[in-house]
Amino acid sequence: MTALIVSALLALGPAAATSDKPRTVELSVTDKGFEPDNVTVKKGVPLHLVVTRKTDQTCATSIDIKDAGIRKDLPLNKAVAIDFTPEKAGEIRYACGMGMMGGVLLVQ
Repeated sequence: MTALIVSALLALGPAAATSDKPRTVELSVTDKGFEPDNVTVKKGVPLHLVVTRKTDQTCATSIDIKDAGIRKDLPLNKAVAIDFTPEKAGEIRYACGMGMMGGVLLVQ
């Protein structure tokens, strides 16, 4: 039975066999805001965001992902890891604590 499951996963391709591995996405906070400001991700695939604030010239000293119930401080020049799994298709918006700059995770 196990060989049959492995064969089925292999037939579906490498994405099916590794869907429980998180996808790492790196975001930077620069003078322009969050970069990149739009990222396409897959529903049900764990996401490992790594956010690094590289400037002190904006209000983006934190990141707020309301749809995922996440808010994290972003210390200057330190990578901050955020792990969650998008559960439904659509847009998940993220923004600074003041909501002035942000971006979108497009969940497909």
